[in-house]
Amino acid sequence: MEIRRDVFQAIADPTRRAILSLIALQAMTPNALAEHFDTSRQAVSKHIKILTECQLVKQEQSGREIYYHFNPKKMKEVADWLAPFTKMWEDRFSRLDNVLNNLKKKK
Repeated sequence: MEIRRDVFQAIADPTRRAILSLIALQAMTPNALAEHFDTSRQAVSKHIKILTECQLVKQEQSGREIYYHFNPKKMKEVADWLAPFTKMWEDRFSRLDNVLNNLKKKK
């Protein structure tokens, strides 16, 4: 039975979010990534596999090394999904600012 994963499941894990943050800055090998965590290289590789399955990470062979790159196009799905919620909260904070400013003026 194949497990279907999506972007949201992938970014739910803090280790995977940390991996994404690291490779967003520069492409890295699994060994280089593993150096940043207190887990085994195998554990980091499992996280990379999930990120790759969800297309958040792309791999590139360079000689004997595999480098993992961040895929911003796939992360855009998350940003697009969050956009209406972001707008809602911005509107609420704007209204709260107006209320607070009106209270200050009354004093």
